[in-house]
Amino acid sequence: MEHIIEMLNITKEFPGILANDNITLQLRKGEIHALLGENGAGKSTLMSVLFGLYRPEKGTIKKEGREVEIRNPNDANNLGIGMVHQHFKLVHNFTVLENIILGAETTANGLLKMDEAREKVVALSDRYGLFVDPDLEIQDITVGMQQRVEILKMLYRDNEILIFDEPTAVLTPQEIEELMKIMKGLCSEGKSILFITHKLNEIKEVADRCTVLRKGKLIGTIDVESTSKEEMSEMMVGRKVEFAVEKGVANPGEPALEVRNLTVGDKHHAKKKVKDISFIVRKGEIVCIAGIDGNGQSELVYALTGLLPIEEGQILLDGNDITHATIRNRNKNGMSHIPEDRQKYGLILDFNLAENLVLKSYYTPEFQERGFLKFDRIYEHAESLIEQFDIRSGQGKTTPARSMSGGNQQKAILSREIDLNPEILIAVQPTRGLDVGAIEYIHKQLVEQRDAGKAVLLISLELEEVMNVSDRILVIYEGEIVGDLDPQTTTFQEMGLYMAGSKRKDRGDAV
Repeated sequence: MEHIIEMLNITKEFPGILANDNITLQLRKGEIHALLGENGAGKSTLMSVLFGLYRPEKGTIKKEGREVEIRNPNDANNLGIGMVHQHFKLVHNFTVLENIILGAETTANGLLKMDEAREKVVALSDRYGLFVDPDLEIQDITVGMQQRVEILKMLYRDNEILIFDEPTAVLTPQEIEELMKIMKGLCSEGKSILFITHKLNEIKEVADRCTVLRKGKLIGTIDVESTSKEEMSEMMVGRKVEFAVEKGVANPGEPALEVRNLTVGDKHHAKKKVKDISFIVRKGEIVCIAGIDGNGQSELVYALTGLLPIEEGQILLDGNDITHATIRNRNKNGMSHIPEDRQKYGLILDFNLAENLVLKSYYTPEFQERGFLKFDRIYEHAESLIEQFDIRSGQGKTTPARSMSGGNQQKAILSREIDLNPEILIAVQPTRGLDVGAIEYIHKQLVEQRDAGKAVLLISLELEEVMNVSDRILVIYEGEIVGDLDPQTTTFQEMGLYMAGSKRKDRGDAV
Protein backbone atom coordinates (compact mmCIF):
# COMPACT_ATOMS: atom_id res chain seq x y z
CA MET A 1 0.00 0.00 0.00
CA GLU A 2 1.39 3.42 -0.92
CA HIS A 3 2.60 5.81 1.78
CA ILE A 4 1.31 9.36 1.49
CA ILE A 5 3.84 10.61 4.08
CA GLU A 6 7.14 9.13 5.21
CA MET A 7 9.29 10.58 7.98
CA LEU A 8 12.61 8.78 7.75
CA ASN A 9 15.27 8.74 10.53
CA ILE A 10 14.14 12.03 12.09
CA THR A 11 16.33 13.42 14.89
CA LYS A 12 15.40 16.58 16.81
CA GLU A 13 17.33 17.99 19.77
CA PHE A 14 16.58 20.71 22.35
CA PRO A 15 18.94 21.95 25.09
CA GLY A 16 19.57 19.00 27.39
CA ILE A 17 17.12 16.66 25.66
CA LEU A 18 17.02 14.42 22.59
CA ALA A 19 13.31 14.74 21.79
CA ASN A 20 13.30 12.52 18.66
CA ASP A 21 16.08 9.97 18.26
CA ASN A 22 16.21 8.50 14.72
CA ILE A 23 12.44 7.98 14.30
CA THR A 24 10.76 6.60 11.19
CA LEU A 25 6.99 6.94 10.70
CA GLN A 26 5.03 5.99 7.57
CA LEU A 27 1.42 7.04 6.97
CA ARG A 28 -0.69 5.17 4.39
CA LYS A 29 -3.30 6.92 2.30
CA GLY A 30 -6.77 6.79 3.89
CA GLU A 31 -5.68 5.41 7.28
CA ILE A 32 -5.95 6.68 10.84
CA HIS A 33 -2.48 6.20 12.27
CA ALA A 34 -2.11 6.70 16.03
CA LEU A 35 1.04 8.02 17.65
CA LEU A 36 1.20 6.70 21.20
CA GLY A 37 3.58 7.56 24.01
CA GLU A 38 3.90 8.95 27.52
CA ASN A 39 3.95 12.70 28.13
CA GLY A 40 7.34 13.89 26.96
CA ALA A 41 7.94 10.87 24.69
CA GLY A 42 8.43 13.18 21.67
CA LYS A 43 5.04 12.78 19.90
CA SER A 44 4.16 16.48 19.59
CA THR A 45 7.76 17.31 18.63
CA LEU A 46 7.66 14.78 15.77
CA MET A 47 4.37 16.19 14.47
CA SER A 48 5.68 19.75 14.85
CA VAL A 49 8.58 18.73 12.57
CA LEU A 50 6.07 17.48 9.98
CA PHE A 51 4.04 20.69 10.28
CA GLY A 52 7.13 22.90 9.86
CA LEU A 53 7.23 24.35 13.38
CA TYR A 54 10.63 22.74 14.01
CA ARG A 55 13.52 21.87 11.67
CA PRO A 56 15.06 18.46 12.38
CA GLU A 57 18.81 18.01 12.85
CA LYS A 58 18.72 14.85 10.71
CA GLY A 59 16.30 12.89 8.56
CA THR A 60 14.12 13.31 5.48
CA ILE A 61 10.40 13.72 4.80
CA LYS A 62 8.75 12.29 1.69
CA LYS A 63 5.30 12.93 0.32
CA GLU A 64 4.01 10.27 -2.09
CA GLY A 65 7.59 9.02 -2.52
CA ARG A 66 9.09 12.42 -3.35
CA GLU A 67 11.44 14.15 -0.89
CA VAL A 68 10.09 17.51 0.34
CA GLU A 69 11.43 20.31 2.50
CA ILE A 70 9.10 21.79 5.12
CA ARG A 71 10.61 25.00 6.46
CA ASN A 72 7.45 26.46 8.06
CA PRO A 73 3.67 25.83 8.41
CA ASN A 74 2.99 27.56 5.07
CA ASP A 75 5.12 24.91 3.33
CA ALA A 76 3.16 22.24 5.20
CA ASN A 77 -0.17 23.77 4.13
CA ASN A 78 0.99 23.93 0.51
CA LEU A 79 1.72 20.19 0.74
CA GLY A 80 -1.79 19.56 2.11
CA ILE A 81 -0.70 19.00 5.73
CA GLY A 82 -2.87 20.55 8.47
CA MET A 83 -2.66 20.36 12.27
CA VAL A 84 -5.06 20.78 15.19
CA HIS A 85 -2.87 21.66 18.17
CA GLN A 86 -3.51 20.46 21.71
CA HIS A 87 -3.97 24.10 22.78
CA PHE A 88 -6.07 25.61 20.01
CA LYS A 89 -4.68 28.47 17.93
CA LEU A 90 -7.78 30.66 17.70
CA VAL A 91 -8.39 34.42 18.07
CA HIS A 92 -11.01 34.64 20.81
CA ASN A 93 -12.69 37.90 19.80
CA PHE A 94 -12.95 36.91 16.11
CA THR A 95 -15.94 35.01 14.76
CA VAL A 96 -15.85 31.37 13.74
CA LEU A 97 -15.80 32.38 10.05
CA GLU A 98 -12.97 34.92 10.55
CA ASN A 99 -10.86 32.30 12.34
CA ILE A 100 -11.38 29.72 9.61
CA ILE A 101 -10.24 31.99 6.78
CA LEU A 102 -7.46 33.75 8.72
CA GLY A 103 -4.30 33.55 6.62
CA ALA A 104 -6.17 32.13 3.60
CA GLU A 105 -8.47 35.05 2.80
CA THR A 106 -9.86 35.75 -0.67
CA THR A 107 -9.86 39.44 -1.50
CA ALA A 108 -10.95 41.68 -4.35
CA ASN A 109 -9.49 45.19 -4.63
CA GLY A 110 -8.18 44.93 -1.07
CA LEU A 111 -11.58 43.97 0.37
CA LEU A 112 -12.44 40.64 1.97
CA LYS A 113 -14.85 38.45 0.00
CA MET A 114 -16.72 36.94 2.94
CA ASP A 115 -19.75 35.64 1.03
CA GLU A 116 -17.76 33.07 -0.96
CA ALA A 117 -15.88 32.04 2.19
CA ARG A 118 -19.15 31.64 4.11
CA GLU A 119 -20.64 29.45 1.36
CA LYS A 120 -17.55 27.22 1.35
CA VAL A 121 -17.52 26.93 5.18
CA VAL A 122 -21.26 26.09 5.34
CA ALA A 123 -20.84 23.49 2.56
CA LEU A 124 -17.88 21.90 4.39
CA SER A 125 -19.67 21.82 7.73
CA ASP A 126 -22.72 20.16 6.09
CA ARG A 127 -20.59 17.62 4.26
CA TYR A 128 -18.58 16.53 7.30
CA GLY A 129 -21.24 17.00 9.99
CA LEU A 130 -19.26 19.78 11.71
CA PHE A 131 -22.16 22.04 12.60
CA VAL A 132 -21.10 25.35 14.12
CA ASP A 133 -22.55 28.87 13.75
CA PRO A 134 -20.11 30.91 11.59
CA ASP A 135 -21.15 34.21 13.19
CA LEU A 136 -20.51 33.37 16.84
CA GLU A 137 -17.33 34.64 18.49
CA ILE A 138 -14.85 31.96 19.64
CA GLN A 139 -15.06 33.13 23.27
CA ASP A 140 -18.79 32.32 23.30
CA ILE A 141 -18.62 28.70 22.10
CA THR A 142 -17.71 25.46 23.90
CA VAL A 143 -14.30 23.81 23.69
CA GLY A 144 -15.83 21.03 21.56
CA MET A 145 -17.10 23.62 19.08
CA GLN A 146 -13.71 25.34 19.04
CA GLN A 147 -12.20 22.05 18.00
CA ARG A 148 -14.66 21.81 15.10
CA VAL A 149 -13.47 25.27 14.02
CA GLU A 150 -9.88 23.97 14.00
CA ILE A 151 -10.93 20.98 11.85
CA LEU A 152 -12.83 23.29 9.46
CA LYS A 153 -9.69 25.45 9.20
CA MET A 154 -7.82 22.40 7.82
CA LEU A 155 -10.64 21.40 5.46
CA TYR A 156 -11.00 24.99 4.20
CA ARG A 157 -7.36 24.84 3.11
CA ASP A 158 -8.02 21.52 1.30
CA ASN A 159 -5.58 19.67 3.58
CA GLU A 160 -5.46 15.93 2.91
CA ILE A 161 -3.10 14.93 5.75
CA LEU A 162 -4.65 15.90 9.08
CA ILE A 163 -2.66 15.89 12.33
CA PHE A 164 -4.67 15.79 15.57
CA ASP A 165 -2.57 16.51 18.68
CA GLU A 166 -4.33 15.09 21.78
CA PRO A 167 -7.72 16.02 20.27
CA THR A 168 -9.82 14.55 23.10
CA ALA A 169 -7.91 15.99 26.07
CA VAL A 170 -10.46 18.76 26.65
CA LEU A 171 -13.67 17.10 25.42
CA THR A 172 -16.63 15.57 27.24
CA PRO A 173 -17.41 11.86 26.61
CA GLN A 174 -20.23 12.87 24.22
CA GLU A 175 -17.94 15.19 22.24
CA ILE A 176 -15.29 12.47 22.05
CA GLU A 177 -17.81 10.06 20.53
CA GLU A 178 -18.79 12.74 18.01
CA LEU A 179 -15.13 13.42 17.11
CA MET A 180 -14.46 9.70 16.53
CA LYS A 181 -17.35 9.62 14.02
CA ILE A 182 -15.99 12.75 12.31
CA MET A 183 -12.49 11.22 12.03
CA LYS A 184 -13.85 8.02 10.48
CA GLY A 185 -15.93 10.12 8.07
CA LEU A 186 -12.87 12.15 7.03
CA CYS A 187 -10.96 8.94 6.23
CA SER A 188 -13.79 7.50 4.20
CA GLU A 189 -13.58 10.74 2.14
CA GLY A 190 -9.93 9.93 1.37
CA LYS A 191 -8.16 12.00 4.04
CA SER A 192 -5.24 10.49 6.01
CA ILE A 193 -5.03 11.16 9.75
CA LEU A 194 -2.16 11.17 12.25
CA PHE A 195 -3.63 11.02 15.72
CA ILE A 196 -1.48 11.78 18.80
CA THR A 197 -2.95 10.30 21.96
CA HIS A 198 -2.29 8.21 25.01
CA LYS A 199 -5.85 6.96 25.45
CA LEU A 200 -5.80 3.30 24.52
CA ASN A 201 -9.61 3.01 24.22
CA GLU A 202 -9.63 5.65 21.50
CA ILE A 203 -6.82 3.99 19.58
CA LYS A 204 -8.75 0.71 19.71
CA GLU A 205 -11.87 2.45 18.47
CA VAL A 206 -10.58 4.40 15.45
CA ALA A 207 -6.96 3.66 14.55
CA ASP A 208 -5.74 1.18 11.91
CA ARG A 209 -2.08 1.18 12.97
CA CYS A 210 -0.16 2.65 15.87
CA THR A 211 3.44 3.82 16.24
CA VAL A 212 4.75 3.79 19.83
CA LEU A 213 7.44 6.19 21.11
CA ARG A 214 9.20 6.02 24.47
CA LYS A 215 11.64 8.67 25.74
CA GLY A 216 12.27 9.94 22.21
CA LYS A 217 12.91 6.50 20.68
CA LEU A 218 10.79 4.44 18.30
CA ILE A 219 9.58 1.24 20.02
CA GLY A 220 7.63 -0.11 17.03
CA THR A 221 4.59 0.15 14.74
CA ILE A 222 1.76 -2.31 15.35
CA ASP A 223 -1.56 -3.36 13.87
CA VAL A 224 -4.21 -2.11 16.33
CA GLU A 225 -6.77 -4.86 15.83
CA SER A 226 -4.36 -7.67 16.71
CA THR A 227 -2.69 -5.95 19.72
CA SER A 228 -4.22 -5.79 23.21
CA LYS A 229 -4.42 -2.63 25.31
CA GLU A 230 -2.12 -4.26 27.88
CA GLU A 231 0.54 -4.92 25.21
CA MET A 232 0.28 -1.32 23.95
CA SER A 233 0.58 0.17 27.44
CA GLU A 234 3.63 -1.98 28.17
CA MET A 235 5.31 -0.81 24.93
CA MET A 236 4.53 2.76 25.87
CA VAL A 237 5.63 2.76 29.53
CA GLY A 238 8.21 -0.04 29.48
CA ARG A 239 6.50 -2.01 32.25
CA LYS A 240 3.11 -3.49 33.11
CA VAL A 241 0.56 -0.83 34.11
CA GLU A 242 -2.20 -1.33 36.67
CA PHE A 243 -5.46 -0.14 35.13
CA ALA A 244 -7.39 -0.70 38.37
CA VAL A 245 -6.71 1.69 41.26
CA GLU A 246 -5.45 -0.19 44.28
CA LYS A 247 -7.03 1.13 47.45
CA GLY A 248 -8.38 -0.18 50.73
CA VAL A 249 -11.67 0.76 52.36
CA ALA A 250 -12.02 4.43 53.33
CA ASN A 251 -12.00 5.37 56.99
CA PRO A 252 -13.74 8.79 57.12
CA GLY A 253 -13.15 10.98 60.18
CA GLU A 254 -14.01 14.56 61.08
CA PRO A 255 -15.40 16.95 58.41
CA ALA A 256 -12.60 18.82 56.61
CA LEU A 257 -14.86 20.82 54.28
CA GLU A 258 -18.50 21.75 54.89
CA VAL A 259 -20.51 23.51 52.22
CA ARG A 260 -23.88 24.91 53.35
CA ASN A 261 -26.57 26.16 50.96
CA LEU A 262 -24.06 27.56 48.48
CA THR A 263 -25.36 29.66 45.58
CA VAL A 264 -23.02 31.09 42.93
CA GLY A 265 -23.87 33.33 39.97
CA ASP A 266 -22.28 33.35 36.54
CA LYS A 267 -19.52 35.78 35.56
CA HIS A 268 -21.42 36.94 32.46
CA HIS A 269 -25.13 36.21 32.98
CA ALA A 270 -27.74 36.60 35.68
CA LYS A 271 -28.28 32.82 35.69
CA LYS A 272 -27.36 30.93 38.88
CA LYS A 273 -24.61 28.42 38.12
CA VAL A 274 -24.65 26.72 41.55
CA LYS A 275 -28.01 26.44 43.29
CA ASP A 276 -28.29 25.90 47.04
CA ILE A 277 -25.67 23.11 47.26
CA SER A 278 -24.77 21.47 50.58
CA PHE A 279 -22.29 18.63 51.20
CA ILE A 280 -19.50 17.49 53.53
CA VAL A 281 -16.07 16.03 52.70
CA ARG A 282 -14.50 14.16 55.63
CA LYS A 283 -10.85 13.53 56.40
CA GLY A 284 -9.82 10.13 55.05
CA GLU A 285 -12.22 9.98 52.08
CA ILE A 286 -12.25 10.87 48.39
CA VAL A 287 -15.51 12.50 47.35
CA CYS A 288 -15.99 12.96 43.63
CA ILE A 289 -18.26 15.49 41.95
CA ALA A 290 -19.31 13.94 38.64
CA GLY A 291 -21.31 15.47 35.83
CA ILE A 292 -21.32 16.50 32.20
CA ASP A 293 -19.11 19.54 31.59
CA GLY A 294 -20.82 22.89 32.11
CA ASN A 295 -23.19 21.92 34.93
CA GLY A 296 -21.68 24.26 37.52
CA GLN A 297 -18.56 22.28 38.47
CA SER A 298 -16.15 25.09 37.55
CA GLU A 299 -18.13 27.78 39.37
CA LEU A 300 -18.41 25.57 42.47
CA VAL A 301 -14.63 25.11 42.55
CA TYR A 302 -13.99 28.81 41.90
CA ALA A 303 -16.27 29.65 44.84
CA LEU A 304 -14.60 27.12 47.18
CA THR A 305 -11.09 28.29 46.28
CA GLY A 306 -11.87 32.03 46.38
CA LEU A 307 -11.67 32.75 42.64
CA LEU A 308 -15.37 33.71 42.40
CA PRO A 309 -17.56 35.50 44.97
CA ILE A 310 -20.56 33.62 46.33
CA GLU A 311 -24.11 34.98 46.51
CA GLU A 312 -25.39 32.94 49.44
CA GLY A 313 -24.24 30.19 51.76
CA GLN A 314 -21.29 29.28 53.92
CA ILE A 315 -18.00 27.40 53.50
CA LEU A 316 -16.25 25.86 56.52
CA LEU A 317 -12.67 24.52 56.41
CA ASP A 318 -11.76 22.46 59.47
CA GLY A 319 -14.63 24.14 61.33
CA ASN A 320 -13.46 27.69 60.47
CA ASP A 321 -15.68 29.94 58.36
CA ILE A 322 -13.71 30.81 55.18
CA THR A 323 -16.69 32.05 53.13
CA HIS A 324 -15.07 35.44 52.54
CA ALA A 325 -11.41 34.54 53.23
CA THR A 326 -8.70 35.54 50.77
CA ILE A 327 -7.13 32.89 48.55
CA ARG A 328 -3.88 33.06 50.53
CA ASN A 329 -5.76 32.56 53.81
CA ARG A 330 -7.55 29.53 52.39
CA ASN A 331 -4.17 28.09 51.38
CA LYS A 332 -2.70 28.85 54.84
CA ASN A 333 -5.68 27.20 56.53
CA GLY A 334 -5.18 23.92 54.69
CA MET A 335 -6.73 24.10 51.22
CA SER A 336 -4.80 23.03 48.12
CA HIS A 337 -6.13 23.26 44.57
CA ILE A 338 -5.12 21.47 41.36
CA PRO A 339 -6.94 23.69 38.81
CA GLU A 340 -8.75 22.47 35.69
CA ASP A 341 -6.62 24.56 33.31
CA ARG A 342 -3.00 23.97 34.28
CA GLN A 343 -1.64 26.64 31.94
CA LYS A 344 -4.13 29.38 32.80
CA TYR A 345 -4.52 28.91 36.56
CA GLY A 346 -1.82 26.45 37.68
CA LEU A 347 1.48 27.82 36.39
CA ILE A 348 3.23 31.01 35.32
CA LEU A 349 4.54 29.69 32.01
CA ASP A 350 7.44 32.13 31.70
CA PHE A 351 8.75 31.31 35.19
CA ASN A 352 11.05 28.34 35.59
CA LEU A 353 10.11 25.10 37.33
CA ALA A 354 11.69 26.03 40.69
CA GLU A 355 9.87 29.37 40.77
CA ASN A 356 6.54 27.68 39.97
CA LEU A 357 7.07 25.21 42.81
CA VAL A 358 7.12 28.04 45.43
CA LEU A 359 4.28 30.17 44.01
CA LYS A 360 2.20 29.52 47.14
CA SER A 361 5.00 29.68 49.70
CA TYR A 362 7.63 32.15 48.41
CA TYR A 363 6.63 34.69 51.10
CA THR A 364 7.33 32.33 54.03
CA PRO A 365 10.53 32.72 56.13
CA GLU A 366 11.86 29.51 54.52
CA PHE A 367 12.13 31.19 51.10
CA GLN A 368 12.55 34.91 51.84
CA GLU A 369 14.26 37.22 54.29
CA ARG A 370 13.37 40.92 54.58
CA GLY A 371 11.66 40.82 51.21
CA PHE A 372 14.57 39.16 49.35
CA LEU A 373 14.09 35.67 47.93
CA LYS A 374 16.52 32.95 49.04
CA PHE A 375 17.16 31.41 45.61
CA ASP A 376 19.56 28.74 46.94
CA ARG A 377 16.81 27.44 49.21
CA ILE A 378 14.19 27.69 46.41
CA TYR A 379 16.40 25.58 44.09
CA GLU A 380 17.13 23.01 46.83
CA HIS A 381 13.39 22.70 47.48
CA ALA A 382 12.76 22.22 43.74
CA GLU A 383 15.37 19.47 43.50
CA SER A 384 13.77 17.48 46.31
CA LEU A 385 10.26 17.77 44.75
CA ILE A 386 11.59 16.90 41.25
CA GLU A 387 13.09 13.72 42.67
CA GLN A 388 10.14 12.83 44.90
CA PHE A 389 7.50 13.28 42.18
CA ASP A 390 9.63 12.24 39.17
CA ILE A 391 9.13 15.54 37.31
CA ARG A 392 11.00 15.26 34.00
CA SER A 393 12.29 18.27 32.09
CA GLY A 394 15.21 19.20 29.82
CA GLN A 395 17.02 21.57 32.18
CA GLY A 396 15.73 20.39 35.54
CA LYS A 397 14.86 23.11 38.06
CA THR A 398 15.68 25.95 35.64
CA THR A 399 13.44 24.64 32.80
CA PRO A 400 10.86 27.24 31.69
CA ALA A 401 7.42 25.83 32.61
CA ARG A 402 6.21 26.62 29.08
CA SER A 403 8.59 24.11 27.49
CA MET A 404 7.57 21.16 29.70
CA SER A 405 5.20 18.43 28.51
CA GLY A 406 1.60 18.52 29.76
CA GLY A 407 2.08 15.54 32.07
CA ASN A 408 5.14 17.03 33.72
CA GLN A 409 3.43 20.42 34.11
CA GLN A 410 0.65 18.54 35.91
CA LYS A 411 3.13 16.66 38.13
CA ALA A 412 4.73 20.01 39.04
CA ILE A 413 1.36 21.41 40.20
CA LEU A 414 0.52 18.20 42.06
CA SER A 415 3.88 18.24 43.88
CA ARG A 416 3.46 21.90 44.88
CA GLU A 417 -0.08 21.40 46.21
CA ILE A 418 0.69 18.19 48.15
CA ASP A 419 3.88 19.76 49.56
CA LEU A 420 1.67 22.35 51.30
CA ASN A 421 0.38 19.45 53.47
CA PRO A 422 -3.29 20.44 53.05
CA GLU A 423 -6.29 19.32 55.08
CA ILE A 424 -8.28 19.17 51.82
CA LEU A 425 -6.96 18.73 48.29
CA ILE A 426 -9.37 19.94 45.60
CA ALA A 427 -8.31 18.16 42.40
CA VAL A 428 -10.08 19.28 39.22
CA GLN A 429 -9.55 17.01 36.20
CA PRO A 430 -6.15 16.05 37.64
CA THR A 431 -5.45 13.50 34.88
CA ARG A 432 -6.81 15.47 31.89
CA GLY A 433 -4.60 14.83 28.88
CA LEU A 434 -2.22 12.48 30.71
CA ASP A 435 -0.88 9.05 29.70
CA VAL A 436 -1.64 5.79 31.53
CA GLY A 437 1.64 5.87 33.49
CA ALA A 438 1.04 9.43 34.75
CA ILE A 439 -2.64 8.69 35.48
CA GLU A 440 -1.68 5.64 37.55
CA TYR A 441 0.85 7.80 39.44
CA ILE A 442 -1.62 10.64 40.18
CA HIS A 443 -4.34 8.23 41.32
CA LYS A 444 -1.83 6.66 43.75
CA GLN A 445 -0.98 10.12 45.11
CA LEU A 446 -4.67 10.92 45.70
CA VAL A 447 -5.21 7.62 47.52
CA GLU A 448 -2.04 8.26 49.59
CA GLN A 449 -3.46 11.64 50.65
CA ARG A 450 -6.68 9.94 51.69
CA ASP A 451 -4.84 7.22 53.62
CA ALA A 452 -2.78 9.87 55.42
CA GLY A 453 -6.07 11.20 56.83
CA LYS A 454 -6.51 14.08 54.39
CA ALA A 455 -9.74 14.90 52.56
CA VAL A 456 -9.83 14.84 48.75
CA LEU A 457 -12.51 16.51 46.63
CA LEU A 458 -12.14 15.23 43.07
CA ILE A 459 -13.96 16.85 40.13
CA SER A 460 -13.78 14.67 37.03
CA LEU A 461 -15.49 14.13 33.68
CA GLU A 462 -13.84 10.71 33.20
CA LEU A 463 -16.43 8.16 34.34
CA GLU A 464 -13.87 5.38 34.84
CA GLU A 465 -11.80 7.67 37.06
CA VAL A 466 -14.92 8.60 39.04
CA MET A 467 -15.79 4.93 39.62
CA ASN A 468 -12.22 3.78 40.33
CA VAL A 469 -10.91 6.50 42.61
CA SER A 470 -13.82 7.84 44.66
CA ASP A 471 -15.34 6.59 47.91
CA ARG A 472 -18.51 8.64 47.37
CA ILE A 473 -19.94 10.19 44.20
CA LEU A 474 -22.01 13.38 44.16
CA VAL A 475 -23.65 13.94 40.77
CA ILE A 476 -24.16 17.56 39.71
CA TYR A 477 -26.77 18.56 37.15
CA GLU A 478 -27.60 22.18 36.23
CA GLY A 479 -25.95 23.46 39.41
CA GLU A 480 -27.68 21.08 41.82
CA ILE A 481 -26.52 17.87 43.52
CA VAL A 482 -29.01 15.29 42.18
CA GLY A 483 -27.38 12.06 43.40
CA ASP A 484 -25.20 10.77 46.27
CA LEU A 485 -23.95 7.39 45.04
CA ASP A 486 -21.73 4.61 46.32
CA PRO A 487 -19.23 3.52 43.61
CA GLN A 488 -19.36 -0.04 44.98
CA THR A 489 -23.07 -0.44 44.23
CA THR A 490 -23.85 1.97 41.38
CA THR A 491 -23.39 1.33 37.62
CA PHE A 492 -22.21 3.51 34.73
CA GLN A 493 -25.76 3.42 33.37
CA GLU A 494 -27.30 4.64 36.62
CA MET A 495 -24.70 7.39 36.97
CA GLY A 496 -25.40 8.40 33.35
CA LEU A 497 -29.13 8.82 34.13
CA TYR A 498 -28.34 11.14 37.05
CA MET A 499 -25.81 13.09 34.93
CA ALA A 500 -28.38 13.56 32.16
CA GLY A 501 -30.93 14.86 34.67
CA SER A 502 -33.43 12.03 34.16
CA LYS A 503 -33.03 10.69 37.70
CA ARG A 504 -32.81 12.53 41.05
CA LYS A 505 -32.18 11.43 44.62
CA ASP A 506 -34.97 13.54 46.14
CA ARG A 507 -37.63 12.09 43.85
CA GLY A 508 -36.19 8.62 43.82
CA ASP A 509 -36.89 7.73 40.21
CA ALA A 510 -36.98 9.00 36.66
CA VAL A 511 -38.33 12.49 36.18
